[in-house]
Amino acid sequence: MFLKSCCGGLSQRIRGGWSVRRYALLVACAYAFLGAWWGGPAYGSVVRIKDIVDYEGVRDNQLVGYGLVAGLNGTGDRLTNTLFTRETLIGMLNRLGVNIRDKAIQLQTHNTAAVMVTATLPPFAHGGSRIDVTVSAVGDAQSLTGGTLIVTPLQAADGEVYAVAQGSLVTNAFTAQGPGATATRNVPTSGHIANGAVVEREVPVLLGAGGIIHLALKNSNYTTAVRIADVINRHMGRGTARVDDPRTVAVNLAGRNVSEALYEIGDLTVTPDTMAKVIVDEAAGTIVIGENVRITTVAIAQGNLTVQVTNTPEVVQPNAFGGGQTAVVPRTQINATTDREHKMGILSDGPSLSNLVTGLNALGVGPRDMISILQAIKADGALQAELEVR
Repeated sequence: MFLKSCCGGLSQRIRGGWSVRRYALLVACAYAFLGAWWGGPAYGSVVRIKDIVDYEGVRDNQLVGYGLVAGLNGTGDRLTNTLFTRETLIGMLNRLGVNIRDKAIQLQTHNTAAVMVTATLPPFAHGGSRIDVTVSAVGDAQSLTGGTLIVTPLQAADGEVYAVAQGSLVTNAFTAQGPGATATRNVPTSGHIANGAVVEREVPVLLGAGGIIHLALKNSNYTTAVRIADVINRHMGRGTARVDDPRTVAVNLAGRNVSEALYEIGDLTVTPDTMAKVIVDEAAGTIVIGENVRITTVAIAQGNLTVQVTNTPEVVQPNAFGGGQTAVVPRTQINATTDREHKMGILSDGPSLSNLVTGLNALGVGPRDMISILQAIKADGALQAELEVR
């Protein structure tokens, strides 16, 4: 109704003599007002708050256990080499009523392997729910394909058992070998069991203790934290959110239900700020440049000397009746060239990431040469960003 009444009034004013230019200016101002009213600037990538923050107290817990995988087709541990597998197998059989301690030397099965079982216990997991587990060989087993994990307790860092795992492994790998060759795909000594563990103990999660929820930013940034607090205050009332530090935003529930408050906050959108940073991976030759990276005007010349050495052996025959012998004489040719097309270039002060990339590409160099150029620009002080070399 607001837009309709405004448009109707503008139509009357245009008919009454308003100029088109003044009308366009008023429409632009209206769009700017609506963009500010809806919360957030009209530039950059808009994301949901729940995609860039974690809720304090809501966390995963790592679980680990040691067990046995049985049913392998002769690809398990060699019991003469892996004594821990032998002792574990004997202990398990004793608990099941099979006493072979006196004849342990005769235990030569190759169908069992000792494994480490790992899993991640998600927050709000209740007793009886199931989680995935990963099984990895710790002995000299060649493959876990086709094996079955025997019931294995999974413990957390406090030593308490939080889940119990058991089930058939899936490795998505195979190994084929013959007298002269071996072919292996993926890793046959590591497997996965979907929903392979049952949660036995719950981890309590306390949300909103003292009536306050803390939002932890995944990427620490003061600007992003302030924008999040502003959006929450506009939506839920002034004074609801405050910035404690560049990674933490505190939200006062003021008697609201915790789940409902997190639902409302999570769907609010903001434009996160990004740091001016350049990441260089010299081993892979990868360069990642952030949106806010700027380079002041600088002149660059990249070395382009190419030296080529060619060896061409030639056969030399002696003169007739000379009494000599046929010999092979090496002929070496050395050529040094320079690429005349690559000369000193100027990188102008770039106002945007696209201009910066265009200027670097105009130098006509590859990624590895560009790494050296970026390091030199940073040393010169013309790179207005953090340079991280990995």
